Amino acid sequence: MNTFPLKVYAGKNVFITGDTGFKGSWLAIWLLKLGAKVTGFGLPPKNLEDNFNVTDLTSKIHHIEGDIRDFNAVSQAISLTKPDIVFHLAAQALVLDSYRDPYQTFETNVTGTLNVLEAIRTIPGIQASVMVTSDKCYENRDRVYAYRESDSLGGRDPYSASKGAAEIVISSYTRSFFNKKGTPAIASVRAGNVIGGGDWSENRIVPDCIRALKNNEELCLRNPHAIRPWQHVLDPLHGYLTLGGALLSDREKFSGSWNFGPYHQNAISVESLVREIISQWGSGRYRVDPVVTWKEESDFLMLDISKAIHFLGWRPRLSLKNAIKYTLNEYRIGGLTQDEVYSHRLQHIDDYLNVVPAL
Repeated sequence: MNTFPLKVYAGKNVFITGDTGFKGSWLAIWLLKLGAKVTGFGLPPKNLEDNFNVTDLTSKIHHIEGDIRDFNAVSQAISLTKPDIVFHLAAQALVLDSYRDPYQTFETNVTGTLNVLEAIRTIPGIQASVMVTSDKCYENRDRVYAYRESDSLGGRDPYSASKGAAEIVISSYTRSFFNKKGTPAIASVRAGNVIGGGDWSENRIVPDCIRALKNNEELCLRNPHAIRPWQHVLDPLHGYLTLGGALLSDREKFSGSWNFGPYHQNAISVESLVREIISQWGSGRYRVDPVVTWKEESDFLMLDISKAIHFLGWRPRLSLKNAIKYTLNEYRIGGLTQDEVYSHRLQHIDDYLNVVPAL
């Protein structure tokens, strides 16, 4: 088992696609804390309350506005930055939106990934890249089974299929162009259902729940019995950063695909998650819509994280109760300046790093 200190990022040039998104903005904050020089590339944030805005990241990193589907824009941004490592997080991240606009979903998630890989292939000096896909990239057969990195890729809905296709593109480029000494080290990563403050996406259960709680409204559940591997955003990001450090150390040993999900105890139903959120919030109510009007989603999903535990020394740190506690604490803050919110995020990273991982 190896452990890779995150201090490796001090002074490194780091390029993040999707820096204005939920996970991308949290990653930028953490990298700044580690002393990295951060450049981000992405579309404008959708909401004023999004994490990127409330922490004033635009004044703290070099942000380049652009569309991941535009190869020339992606290539130019990466070329100007001359990064040591690239974290690719830009994506269309919602299952329901993939039903509404499947073309845009495939174009963003597959062609966007292709654009980043092609830029890395043609721009010298890049040492490594961590490419974020999804736990939904697996061919899900709704079995009580934790998916391993070697399991078949697939996806019944457009979002899941786009992530499976992105994984195939990453694998092809890795084996075709990044398989020799001196070429960039490439890895793909798959996390669970990530929660945390600063996410205000539509049709995502935790932001929907927080909106209902803050407005004293009843939350309507579309898929209450679906079981998902819930985890706070800091757990997978810690995995991504650990893996990035490993890639910078040994490209041959750590290239490939990796799961960074929670322990199996965190895999509970949507309804159970909402009940725990309401319990910790102290009030709230929900209902299950008896009329099924939503598109089909898988009923069960879980990741096997043995590889990351044994070869990277990474482990999840937060139980589900603590993941929800962190999340609600992040959503509750109000009336703070952007610098105060940013400091609050930094404090949560410190608190997280002081948690002893469960065995």
